[in-house]
Amino acid sequence: MLFAPVNAEGVVAALDLPGTAYRVLGILRSRSEAGGRVEMGQNQIAALLRLSRPSVTSALRELILARLVTKQRNGVYRINAMLAGYESFSDAQRAIDEMDIADRLDEPTFVARYHQAVEDYREKLALERRKKLRVA
Repeated sequence: MLFAPVNAEGVVAALDLPGTAYRVLGILRSRSEAGGRVEMGQNQIAALLRLSRPSVTSALRELILARLVTKQRNGVYRINAMLAGYESFSDAQRAIDEMDIADRLDEPTFVARYHQAVEDYREKLALERRKKLRVA
């Protein structure tokens, strides 16, 4: 049985993620190994949640921008150490102590940085679209 060392639902709720992102996060957490590693492809996530693959891709992008999940490679993700489950308190404490401060859910600017990351991502997409229009 795994336990999560931090009750972070308030911070996660404050991010105001799209509903599909919460659903994807929930399935990743429920299927993760101790420490937060999850081997699960986007097609598998989509099938489990009865979502389209593009919806899962978009949800994962939001979770990655929010620093709640990192992509290690195709089909392998890691849940933020403060949300992951652990087998012991000492394992949880060690993982949290080793975290980059920017990834900590209790960092005062965590929510604001997510919203800025989303804005930056949208601006990047808009710039890429404008470049494509100029080329066409």
